[in-house]
Amino acid sequence: MPHTLAEKILLAHTDEDEVAPGDIVMVRCDVVMTNDISGPMAFRAMEQMGATKVFDPAKVVVVPDHFVPAKDTRSAELQKLLRDWSAAQGVAYYEQGRGGIEHTVLVEEGWVVPGSVIAGGDSHTCTYGALGAFGTGLGSTDIAACLASGTFWQAVPGTILVEFTGEKGRFVTGKDLILAVIAEIGVAGGTNMALEFVGDGAEALSIDERLAVANMAVEAGSETGFFPADATVAAYLDGRTERPWTAERSDPDADFAATVRIDLDALPPLVALPHSPGNVVPLAEAVGRKVDQVYIGNCSNGTMTDLRQAAEMLRGRKIHPRVRAIIVPASQRVYREALAEGLLDLFVEAGAMVSTPTCGACFGGSGGVLAPGENAITTTNRNFRGRMGSSEAGVHLANAWVAAAAAVAGEIVDPAEIAGAT
Repeated sequence: MPHTLAEKILLAHTDEDEVAPGDIVMVRCDVVMTNDISGPMAFRAMEQMGATKVFDPAKVVVVPDHFVPAKDTRSAELQKLLRDWSAAQGVAYYEQGRGGIEHTVLVEEGWVVPGSVIAGGDSHTCTYGALGAFGTGLGSTDIAACLASGTFWQAVPGTILVEFTGEKGRFVTGKDLILAVIAEIGVAGGTNMALEFVGDGAEALSIDERLAVANMAVEAGSETGFFPADATVAAYLDGRTERPWTAERSDPDADFAATVRIDLDALPPLVALPHSPGNVVPLAEAVGRKVDQVYIGNCSNGTMTDLRQAAEMLRGRKIHPRVRAIIVPASQRVYREALAEGLLDLFVEAGAMVSTPTCGACFGGSGGVLAPGENAITTTNRNFRGRMGSSEAGVHLANAWVAAAAAVAGEIVDPAEIAGAT
């Protein structure tokens, strides 16, 4: 029987002889990940289940990243709990200053390989689909069950095939590709589905850009999003991991729920206007909107690719006097690489703030929340009302070129206008 990539991975991680969309199966985890928000709740639920030990310490990863550095006594207590629990359980723990944002850390550190199943206590666990893994975000109770048993229940998703054709134009990035998909199918269009990204345009993307695309699959309501593993993935993993893996693809005659085609030749930079990731317009329709804050970072767009794009806009220029800019490398590795390239000094010289790796402002936790009436343009993945602070603030989502150009202009502009300025 032909299968999609999602079905193949789940079939390999369940005791069932066959799977089909809609089936409820128990799935074995290769990795279970949690953080300083989901972790403490999962630990309490695990205790209530009567479980005292994790199923396999070698398959559990704990990464504090949301309230990092601790913003108050309560967040410090949560992180202390995380630290102490990890030591007692003997699991991998990435201390502050030695890790970064969880999804970037797991990819960089070789925990993610094609065909693996990763259960994460964070909705953006779908990011791991950039490497062909089945990453799915679970609530804290389900994470507790994963920690105790190494399994979770999963409804087998159908698959929407997303074909990217053509070549990206100047100032178009992976961010724009996933915004185009969300604009096409809507924020609930992927419900009970996996997105599988294929085509020449998909294969041409770097790992950094695939991470940006896979990261926002959940913004379409999807269970996860995949890029089938290829030579680009193999090159990235070479020397990074010893975990075994094989490249899998959907069978040509697999049954897909739908097919979406995005022509990259005709795709402009896009902006998601407040207050939904699905409120997507071409950049030209957002030009002229004043901004108070620019935020470049997050688990979707805090890579070296994003920082280099921002640097292209800021090199030799200054942040607009009315604007504050916050730049957040996604991990300590990215931070150090940017430091070595001179990018951090470039950002500071332009008038931007450079933060330690953290999820802080992205979810309105700390380190850059918005006041009533303010507008921000960010490379983050969500712009719901109140997401980054006040419910009376507006958040626009865009790629790093567009965000950095707005930092210079004080309003949303075409980055070509900044790049061409003398």
